Amino acid sequence: MSMTYWMLFAGLTLIAMMLIGTLLARLPLSGAMIYLALGFVLGPAGIGIVMPDPWRNTAMLELSAEAALLISLFAVGLKLEVPLLDRRWLAPLRLAFVSMTITVGLIAAMGVYGLRLPLGAAVLLGGILAPTDPVLASGVQPESGHTPTPARFNLAGEGALNDGSAFPFVLLGLGLMGWHDLGANAWHWWLVDLLWATFGGTLIGAMVGGVLGTLVVFLRNRHQEALGLSEFLSLGTVGVAYGLAQLCLASGFLAVFTAGLALRRVQEHPWMSQVSSPPASMAPAHSHHASAAMKREVQGFNEQLEKLAELVLVTLTGAMLGYITIFPALWWFTAMAIFAVRPLSVFLGMAGSAAPPRRCVVMGWFGIRGIGSIYYLMYALDHGLSGALAQQFAALTLVAVTASIVLHGVTVHPVMNWYAQGRVADPER
Repeated sequence: MSMTYWMLFAGLTLIAMMLIGTLLARLPLSGAMIYLALGFVLGPAGIGIVMPDPWRNTAMLELSAEAALLISLFAVGLKLEVPLLDRRWLAPLRLAFVSMTITVGLIAAMGVYGLRLPLGAAVLLGGILAPTDPVLASGVQPESGHTPTPARFNLAGEGALNDGSAFPFVLLGLGLMGWHDLGANAWHWWLVDLLWATFGGTLIGAMVGGVLGTLVVFLRNRHQEALGLSEFLSLGTVGVAYGLAQLCLASGFLAVFTAGLALRRVQEHPWMSQVSSPPASMAPAHSHHASAAMKREVQGFNEQLEKLAELVLVTLTGAMLGYITIFPALWWFTAMAIFAVRPLSVFLGMAGSAAPPRRCVVMGWFGIRGIGSIYYLMYALDHGLSGALAQQFAALTLVAVTASIVLHGVTVHPVMNWYAQGRVADPER
């Protein structure tokens, strides 16, 4: 298909999604389900217009998934208004590190004993399927404000954090397969891939977001400069945070997320907070409202970009289903991953916490798999995974993502309504 037809097709698709967006919002379907079905119809299993062959287009798909993930991580960071030292962050941290590690272990055990995989390949599979997805979690993302619903906040924070915390396990699996240098006695993996990547990425992102946000607010307040072009600030912050972290061998995913968190928290001088609001046209340069205006502009642009990234990546995922090979173990493995591994890992990871059972049930169900798993699959394909093992991993990953999109998309409204009814009687839930 020539570029002319591609442009026409892309334009018609975007306009159609805009025109029917309100209708889709009223249906018991998520946008991701529509995009997935569209991709399947357009892919090799349908009319064959979109042909994202994961074996021939690995680099393009890896780059596309990585870009979508970075956009979403930054968007989630901008939405979460809970102070960084607040105790409410303990639950997302437990989910993103403890529950995620348990998930890797359980999936690896299923791979070794159920699929007869080598240990390294099983760990790699666990790393690919362990992270939950910030891109597709729009139905459970928290509302704005300093008092978000606990389950929504925990799921959003987990989805943003565990894309970074899962990457060391992907590298560990690649290392056990001989495709990544773990160092003698795995010292490089422990010190660099795990510890430094986690803490270094968090620190670099916080510094980038805080410094850039403070600089923009200062220039707007004192000199009426750096006005407009907030789209450049959004993309620039993502690029700088990710680039610096990667150059320093730290986690670019965690850096981008914490950059969004830090940018969200840039404030004006506290002694100026009592001044009345200025006209909208003056807000970006007003000494008491420049920070809020900057964050509003950046967040608005990033949310639109996130929706476009979701459309593209989920459509490609649906099209890639035409390339997988079905085998019997695919069905029980996917069912176990969604219905057993995720709930068990959440309840074990949250053991001893004050989280009530109803909240744990909701968090245990919404382990949404998506773009993060697609990225890690493409990363593995680009770093040595090939042959029959690659075919098997592609089928396991794409079917798990598809099942997650469909099941969680259908159940998001009834489950969250059930959770909200419980919170009416007990707001602490």
